[in-house]
Amino acid sequence: MALMADAFVAARAADPMVPRVARIAERKREIEDVVTLAIEGGAFDFAPGQFNMLTAFGVGEAAISVSGDPANGARLIHTIRAVGAVSRALAELRPGEPIGLRGPFGRGWPLLEAEGHDVVVLAGGLGLAPLRPALYRLLAEREKYGRIVLLFGARSPQDILFRDELEAWRGRLDLEVEATVDHARGDWRGNVGVVTTLIARASFDPARTLAMLCGPEIMMRFVANALHDMGVAEERIHLSMERNMKCAIGWCGHCQFGPVFVCRDGPVFPYSQLRGLIAKKEI
Repeated sequence: MALMADAFVAARAADPMVPRVARIAERKREIEDVVTLAIEGGAFDFAPGQFNMLTAFGVGEAAISVSGDPANGARLIHTIRAVGAVSRALAELRPGEPIGLRGPFGRGWPLLEAEGHDVVVLAGGLGLAPLRPALYRLLAEREKYGRIVLLFGARSPQDILFRDELEAWRGRLDLEVEATVDHARGDWRGNVGVVTTLIARASFDPARTLAMLCGPEIMMRFVANALHDMGVAEERIHLSMERNMKCAIGWCGHCQFGPVFVCRDGPVFPYSQLRGLIAKKEI
């Protein structure tokens, strides 16, 4: 058995496509089709905005952004929407069960570049999950940044992720938080409309702002254009792309997006690099 384990460790070191085996420590249902998994099995270092390849053994592998606090290296947190065979199998894992893990991969959010600037974080739906590690870091090092604004949009009140955390953040005096939903019943007392409607009401200086966006591509395109029209420089608007990543290291070509590979060159890109590409579905 020891020889087999040694052989697996050697194979993993030689081949970046071989996952390590970790275990589910905790499972939490966030909303109807979204689950957060806490993974243990080693020391985990990652940069906010990076992703891992998670394996449901016997089913397949999927790219999932890290959604936890980068200061907690004992656990990896991933928030998963169950929409396909692999993501459903991952979301159904229970504490104690094994999970395959490769990573972390990719280029994360430009938090060093954001120092000394106002920071606007805009999330749509599950896009809040890849942005949450950046928010943890921003708040942990609050003195390094100007105004911090979080604008979040969901389809309905029932689809709001991390509701307790959003409410706690909204109670802080050093963070502006606004949420909106596309549609709601009569008991909703918040904003109704797309997330772009929140931008004009937010308190930030466009000339000294860095923005971080994650959500559906059409949302990010409209938000990026609105921010640019207000005076935020294209190179200071950063988007997280998640197009069909399979190998995570630029070998397979599945995530090629014009001249770049999302897994290797992203997933976070400046809008100045994507403006001519993001509106084209066939790329």
